Amino acid sequence: MASALILLTGYREAPYLIDYLRGYSDTLPIHHVTDLEELDRECLPGRVLIAFCTAVIVPKRVLDRLGRPAFNFHPGPPTYPGRSPESFATYDGVTRFGATSHIMAPRVDEGPIVGVEWFDVPPDTGQMTLADLAFQATLRLFARQAPIMALSSQPMKVLDIQWSGRKTSKRDYDMMTDLAPCIDAAEFNRRLRAFGEDPETSITVTLHGHRFVLRHEV
Repeated sequence: MASALILLTGYREAPYLIDYLRGYSDTLPIHHVTDLEELDRECLPGRVLIAFCTAVIVPKRVLDRLGRPAFNFHPGPPTYPGRSPESFATYDGVTRFGATSHIMAPRVDEGPIVGVEWFDVPPDTGQMTLADLAFQATLRLFARQAPIMALSSQPMKVLDIQWSGRKTSKRDYDMMTDLAPCIDAAEFNRRLRAFGEDPETSITVTLHGHRFVLRHEV
């Protein structure tokens, strides 16, 4: 059993996750951190690190300091490593999607996999709906495994599942949101459903060396 739990996640998620874990132990110290600076301060030998839906990349020096495996829970199955898996999966028209838990490694989405939560994707599911379904799957996976990771002295069993597919990046995402002027209607709608539903994403088109942002009016 770890001497303490470090929970790396956002401010919105933390209270619910901590409250859930308290149902398994009211004595285990839980330290909530949101960024690398806070993590660096709390990351002491003997503690267990669990990350949940965070964009923070934990460096090797921090992982080595713990002296034990650290775990990451995130939306997206092992077949969609990298950035914005829900968008690329929507673009590909997948019928199954999921969430993954894995032992952290210095490189993103390369550590041994210890859990996968799959679900069927309803027809005509768009980017934001798939993201929500994947988040719910991540919560289910956390509920099943996080108490064991935090409280058991036994190592998590590594699954015979490998990462596969292309690891996507922000550059890949940006390329998919910059449309060619000659794009046909089918491809335009496909891109819009997979990348244009997020209000924080700008869909652009480049004409004669000038980039324009498209505004969707209903």
